[in-house]
Amino acid sequence: MSQQAQPAVSTPPAPGPKEKDGRTAQRPLALRVLARPDVGVFLGAVAVYVFFLVAAPPVREASSMANILYQSSTIGIMALPVALLMIGGEFDLSAGVAVITSALTAAMLSYQLTLNVWVGVIVALVVSLAIGFLNGWLVVKTGLPSFLITLGSFLILQG
Repeated sequence: MSQQAQPAVSTPPAPGPKEKDGRTAQRPLALRVLARPDVGVFLGAVAVYVFFLVAAPPVREASSMANILYQSSTIGIMALPVALLMIGGEFDLSAGVAVITSALTAAMLSYQLTLNVWVGVIVALVVSLAIGFLNGWLVVKTGLPSFLITLGSFLILQG
């Protein structure tokens, strides 16, 4: 009988810090911040702001900045909800016409019916909410693409 050498029993290594592979490696903070899409937009806005501060000295005045912010607000108020819809995968073609319908409702109630301006504003808000509710309800109940529903609303409101 020959005795064969038995392999030595190896003991598992002592638990230590986990090895990190490429998938779970922690990226530096600067790369994580720059990878966010909102940071790129912010840096672009800062670059445009700095460009106009240098190129157009009247932009440095407070009255000019108030005018710029006022004009930006009229675009931003519409851009935010439309952007949120697009992020959600939907599309609203009737947004511009709904704004005009709301403004016309407020103006007609205030001027032609000689009601208080605030009554016109409140009724215009209710009309806008009704348009949005109807569009959303039709998209959910019919299952049609929001593009078609809001195109129909666009044509109805335009008429």
